[in-house]
Formats: sequence, structure tokens, C-alpha cells
Amino acid sequence: MNKILITGGTGLVGKYLQKKLEEKNYSVVILTRNPTLKNEFKWNIAEEYIDDAAFKDITHIIHLAGAGIADKRWTDKRKQELINSRVKSANLLFKKVKELEIDLKGFISASGIGYYGAITSDTIFTEDDKPENDFISKICVKWEAAANQFKKLNVPVSILRTGVVLAKNGGALQKMNTPLFLSALGNGKQYMPWIHIEDLCNLYINAIENTKYTGILNAVSPEHQTNNSFTKALGKNLKKPVLPMNAPSFVIKTALGELAYILLKGSRVSSEKVENLGFKFKFKTLEKALKNL
Repeated sequence: MNKILITGGTGLVGKYLQKKLEEKNYSVVILTRNPTLKNEFKWNIAEEYIDDAAFKDITHIIHLAGAGIADKRWTDKRKQELINSRVKSANLLFKKVKELEIDLKGFISASGIGYYGAITSDTIFTEDDKPENDFISKICVKWEAAANQFKKLNVPVSILRTGVVLAKNGGALQKMNTPLFLSALGNGKQYMPWIHIEDLCNLYINAIENTKYTGILNAVSPEHQTNNSFTKALGKNLKKPVLPMNAPSFVIKTALGELAYILLKGSRVSSEKVENLGFKFKFKTLEKALKNL
């Protein structure tokens, strides 16, 4: 039986994914800084420590760990934290797997659609497109390079470049659902590639169960939505008014600094590759996803 080690298992996606894996009778263990449950094991990235017991009989690692991109202003210290939480953690996993001679069947890592850059254009980006040269894309490049180290150990690597994850409790929807009304950001024309959390977790499960799901995969819904159309759909679903005037860009930039640009710009990203592999999205449209959530 496959046994899955998850980093970032106490986060939004990690909790949902653990539940789905256990429903399929997978054995799951979690790496966390503060273990409290029987299947949780301690790790400390700064001290380069992982409890060796976490690796007993594991067949796959799913690497979700990473400080939240949009949680805090991007000070120099925060930027380094965003990088280290993704890259140093993957480096530590690689070091331990090599040291303990773990015979992994697969290493599956999160990444972000920020790889393609926070730009709004006519391009629909595919997995073959080159990275942009901004801060987020540089994080993604380093993140993916750290994951791809496992190829040196002849371990198949899957990398899911993930869009905005929609979930019932937490994540983007909770932040957008303001108490009184909704408002699009900036000019509202920026695209918001998104994915329902169930579809995302099903992609991770496919990467475990099907060797076709190796390499780079865009984890986004097939439907393209702008910030403006997304906000209107959300307002309609929640029966909340949407302001006719968008939140001004200069206000967002003043409040958030450099972080603002990932909210004010956004690209379309293609899901064609995973669909060609045979993946069936349960929630292909935003309307259906919001109705479910």
C-alpha cells in the first residue's frame, strides 16, 4: 500500500488532501513544526532537522510547504522567508531521502502560476512557456529546481503550477468575501486562474496513481475569468452588491506595497495538458464551483 508523506499538511490544501487520501485508504504522515497527532512528525527547516521516523515505509512525498504569498507585505525578510520555506524545505527533504536511501515512487511538488509572471496580455500560458523575471517567478523557478533534484535519484517528479484555490473555509474566497460589499481590484481586467480544491486534490491523487502525470502540470480550471467577472459572479452567488467603482490601484499599492502587483495583474493559463492526459474537472465553471462552495 502506498504511504504518503505530506509537507504543509496542516494548511488549507494539505488538510483537504489528507482527508481525500485517507478516504481512499492511503496511509498519510505529516511533517509539522509542532506535532500533536499520531501521524505527525517534527521538522525544523532552519535547524535542518526531520524526525527519521517520518520516512518509515513512505512511497511518495507531496511537498506543499510554503509561507503564504499574500499573507504579509514583502519586506526583505519576508521575501527570504517565502523562498526558504519552499526551497530550503525541498533541499532538506532531498538530503534526507538520499541519506536514508528511501526508495520513492514519486516526488510531487506544488508550484505557482506566478512562474509565468504577473502580467495581463493576450497570451494563454502553457507548461512550455518560459518564466518571467519578477520576484514570484524567480521563487517558482527556484522551487521547481529544488523539486527536480529528485530526478538525480531516479524518482519521478510532478510539479503542479497552481492557480487561486477556491475552498469553503479559508483561502481566497474568505479574503474576498467582505462584510458589506464586493469590489474588483484596479481596472478589474487582470485574469484570475482558479481551481476548486477538490479538483486540485484529485490532480495530486492522479500524480500518485498514474505515471502519465509527471513533469510540469498547470493546476487551473479550463474557464478564464477576470477579476471583474469573478467578483460579479461571487457577488451574485452571495447575494451581495458589487460596487460599480473598483478599488483604486494606488490605494492597494499604498496598503500592500510590492505585493499589490500580484493582485492587480494576472495572466490566462492553459489547462489543456492535464485534460489531454484524461483528467476530468469536476468544477469546470466558476458558477458551478461557487454554487458548490
